[in-house]
Amino acid sequence: MGEFTVTGLRVVREAARTGSFTRAAERLGYTQSAVSRQITLMEQAAGHPLFERQARGVRSTEACRIVLRHADIVLDSLDTAREELRNPRQPSRIRLGAFSTATAALVPRAIALAVQRDPVLEVRLREGMTPGLLSALARGRIDMAVLSGDIETPAGVEVEPLLADSLHVAVHPAHPLAGHIGLAPAALRDERWIVGSEDPRTTLLGVWTHADWQPHIAYIARDWVAKLGLVAAGLGVTLVPGLAVPALPATVSVIRIDDPAALRPTLLAYRADGPGGAHPLAEALRDSAAQLTAELRARLRN
Repeated sequence: MGEFTVTGLRVVREAARTGSFTRAAERLGYTQSAVSRQITLMEQAAGHPLFERQARGVRSTEACRIVLRHADIVLDSLDTAREELRNPRQPSRIRLGAFSTATAALVPRAIALAVQRDPVLEVRLREGMTPGLLSALARGRIDMAVLSGDIETPAGVEVEPLLADSLHVAVHPAHPLAGHIGLAPAALRDERWIVGSEDPRTTLLGVWTHADWQPHIAYIARDWVAKLGLVAAGLGVTLVPGLAVPALPATVSVIRIDDPAALRPTLLAYRADGPGGAHPLAEALRDSAAQLTAELRARLRN
C-alpha cells in the first residue's frame, strides 16, 4: 500500500469538488494524465476506489468521502502554516511578578485571557513577596508586577489599583456563623483559629493587632491545603484573602470581615520605560480583577 501525499490529496479534493478529472486538471494547472496518475496513487494508498468513473465525469465513493474529511484538515492546516510563514510574528515576551495569593485565580485567569487575545504572547511568571518583586521591577528584572499592601513607589515605576482585597474567614458549612455575608471582628473572638504562624507580623492575623482581644490559636499549619482541610473537618476557622475565595472548595463557607484593617490594596505596577499599562496583559489583569470582584460578591450572597 502506498502513502498519501499532499499533492495527491489536493488532486482528490479538486476532482471531488468538480466531479471531473479534466476540470480538476484545469483548475490545478496539471495535465489530465498527471491527475489520473495521482488519483491512481491515492487509491492505492487508500486500498479502495475513490471515484466511480461515469460517462460524464466521476462520482466520489464512500472511501473518497472518508479521505476527504481528513484531507480537508491536513490541507487547511498547511495553508494556514503557509500564510503564517509569509507574515511571521515574533513572540511577544513579558515578565510578570505576583505575590502568591494573586496566583490562585487573578493572575492565571489574566494570563489565559491575554494569550487568548494575543496568541503569540509569552508570559514568564515569577512568584514572590511584594518587597522583592518591587525591587526586581525597579531593577528591570521583571516588566510588570501584581503587588499587595501600601508601598513606596521607586523611581521609574508606575502603580495603579486593581482591587481592594478584603479578608474573609473560612468556616465549616455547619458553623453557626455560616451564611453571614459580613461580620465585625468582635463576633470572632471565641473562635478556634488555624493559622500559619503565631507571629502577627508573618500572618494575616495582623488584622487583629488593634483589637481588645487576641485570637485563640488551635492549630498552626503553613500549607493552605492543610488549613482548609482542618476547617472542613470543623476543627477551627482560618483567614482567607478575597483573591483566593473563588478557588476555595465547596467544603468551606466564607464570611467577609467588616473592618477597615481587613482591606488590603492589590496593585498593578509596571516600569515606565517598559510595556506599560496599555499592554494586553495589563488590560487582562484589570478585566480579571473586575470579574473576580463580581464572583466574590455572588458567592457571599449565596
